[in-house]
Amino acid sequence: MIDPFKGTRRRSPAAAAAVPVIRLSALDDRLLAHRPAAATPLGWRCFQLGIFLLASSALLAGLALLLALILGSRGRRPLLADRANGVLLAAAVLMVLGCFRAASNELAWLGLGNWLPFFWGFWGFQVYLGTPAARRRVALALVAGTVPVILTGLGQLWWGWSGPFQWLGGLIIWHLKAGGNPPQRLAGLFDYANIAGAWMVLAWPFTLAALLEAHLGWRRRGVVLVIASALVAAVFLTDSRNAWGALMLAVPLVAGPGSWVWLLPVLLVVLAVIGLATLPWVPHAPQELARSLVPEAIWGRLIDLDSGGQRPLAITRLAQWQVALGLIAERPWLGWGAAAFSIIYPMRTGFWHGHPHNLPIDLALSHGVPVAVLVVGLVLWLLLRAARLGMAGGGLFDRAWWAAALVLVALHATDIPLYDSRVNVAGWVLLAGLRCYRLPTLPADA
Repeated sequence: MIDPFKGTRRRSPAAAAAVPVIRLSALDDRLLAHRPAAATPLGWRCFQLGIFLLASSALLAGLALLLALILGSRGRRPLLADRANGVLLAAAVLMVLGCFRAASNELAWLGLGNWLPFFWGFWGFQVYLGTPAARRRVALALVAGTVPVILTGLGQLWWGWSGPFQWLGGLIIWHLKAGGNPPQRLAGLFDYANIAGAWMVLAWPFTLAALLEAHLGWRRRGVVLVIASALVAAVFLTDSRNAWGALMLAVPLVAGPGSWVWLLPVLLVVLAVIGLATLPWVPHAPQELARSLVPEAIWGRLIDLDSGGQRPLAITRLAQWQVALGLIAERPWLGWGAAAFSIIYPMRTGFWHGHPHNLPIDLALSHGVPVAVLVVGLVLWLLLRAARLGMAGGGLFDRAWWAAALVLVALHATDIPLYDSRVNVAGWVLLAGLRCYRLPTLPADA
C-alpha cells in the first residue's frame, strides 16, 4: 500500500500553531517600521490603525486615536512652548466665553466639540509626524482606508447596495443609501456626496504620489493605478463641483515644478474649453463646439442645468454670506454661538441651512471675529511656513502632504466638510504634519 505522506514532512501541532504567531509578528514589525523616535510603540501602532479605520468607523478610529493622543502627550515639552498652541489656546478661551451669551446655549456648548479636542490633537499628533518616512506611512494608511469609501460608493450607484451593514457586533456600521445621497450622487460611507468628495480629494494627492513613486514594482503600481482610477471615477460621480476643482488643483502640486512645462499648458487648455462651455457671455457657436467636447454631466452641473438657473436666491451661497456678514456685524466680538446660523437663517429667509458654506465666515459668526482671525491666520501661516521651508517643492510625499492640506483649506471657502468628524480629524492631522516640517527631531523621551 502506498503511503500518501511518504516523502513529505508532516507539520507538528506546535509548528502549525506557530504560523499565525509568526504572521502577526511580521505584521507588527511592519507597523513599527518608520516609528519616530519620540513616539511610543503602542502609540505609533494606534495612530496608524486609527488613520486606516477613520473613514470606515469613527468609533474604532476615535478610540485608537484617543489612546495615541494620550500617549503622544506624555513627557512632552510644555504646551505653550510652541506659540502655535498659544494661538489655539487663546481661541479656545474666547470660544468658551462666547457660549455664555450664545443664541442657543446648549448648541453652543456642544459645538465646542468641533474645535477644542482637535486643538489638543494638533499638538499631541505631532509626535507621530516628525519625519518624512512617518508622514509617508500615515499618508498610505489614509489611502488604504479610502478604498471602502470608493467601493461602497460605486456599489450604491451601480449595484444598488443599501445598508446598514454591521461588522464586529455593531462596532462598525455602514449606512448606505441605494442610489446615493442626494439621489444619483455618490456618497459611500458618508452622509452626503459633498462630504465624500472632500474626503476623497484629500486622499487624492497621496494616491497620486504613490502612483508616481519611483522604484515601485509593476504589480504594486498596477494596484495603485486601479485605486487611483477608481478614486477619480468616484469623485466625478459625487457631482461635487468643489471636489472636481480640487482634483485638478492637486495634480500640478504633487507632480512638482519639473512637470509644469508641459502639465500646466494641458490643464489650461482643459480649463479654457470648460470655461467656453459654461460661461454665459460666450458666443453661441464656440460654446456649442466646446459643449460637444465636454461631457454634459460636467458643463451641465457647472451651470446648474437641472434648476435652469432659477434657484431661489435665499438658497445660494451669496445670499447666505450676505446674511451671515450682517449677523457678524451685529455681534463681532464673541459671535452668536455654534450652530446659531441654522436657527437664525430660517427666521430671516424662510429657508434652512446648517451653516453658511464658508469656514472663516462661520467662525466669525459663531465665535467672533477675533477667533476667526486667530484660527484662519494660524492655518494660513502653517501653509506659508511649510511652503517657504521647501515642503511644497520637496520630496514627493512632502509635496502631496502640502497639496492635501491646501486642497482641504480651499474646500472650506465654499463649504464646511469639517463638520463631519472624520474629515475634521484628517484635517488636523494634516495641519500637525505641516507644523512638524523642518522642526528639530524630538528625542525618544521628549
